[in-house]
Amino acid sequence: MATAKPTFKTIIESSVKRGKMPTDVLESRTWYRQKAMQMTGLREVSTERFERIGRLNKRMKPTLKSRLMLGRLFMFQYEPKLRETLEYYDKFPCVFPIEAHADGFLGINMHYLPYVWRARLMDNLYDLATNENMDKSTKLRVMSNGYNILNKSSKYRYFKPCIRKYLFEHALSRYMEVPADEWEIAIFLPLERFTSESGGRSTRKKIWMDTRTKYARQKGR
Repeated sequence: MATAKPTFKTIIESSVKRGKMPTDVLESRTWYRQKAMQMTGLREVSTERFERIGRLNKRMKPTLKSRLMLGRLFMFQYEPKLRETLEYYDKFPCVFPIEAHADGFLGINMHYLPYVWRARLMDNLYDLATNENMDKSTKLRVMSNGYNILNKSSKYRYFKPCIRKYLFEHALSRYMEVPADEWEIAIFLPLERFTSESGGRSTRKKIWMDTRTKYARQKGR
């Protein structure tokens, strides 16, 4: 009798318990860090550069662009429009855009989920893949109403706490698309940059606790 192939969830759960991550993630971590630093500099952006990039992004036919981005995975540098009012935010999101808007897109930022939850969600998101090639042609089948598609099925329940809207005008870098065959690597790299305008410390542990709390509240409704 053939042994069942372990799911992404079971691999990550086992790795987290051992205090380790899968080998392919560890081997690729340096490459992705270097790529991210080349793209964004992972540094503070001057007001002049912020305004220049914002103007460029605003002229990029945003509605068409956001539709083309749907179902693919992107990493980019970002500062929210109303960041002063937010308790915290991620300056380097890792996002699956799932819904096109005139000025940007609605997306799932995987950084807001604890590792095991990311694994569980990814296992189910693969059911939405347009094909099994895991190449440039592969993306999630969310069309333009991805939120409704995910909201209708309980197996995607972990997506709600990490939904964010991203405005093209507030992206501070190019969008780096992650190839489908590297989705599993990219979403587990420690590239998140949680920031608080109030000066308070926003750690992954605190934010993931908030995610669990938000999930529990939604589940209880």
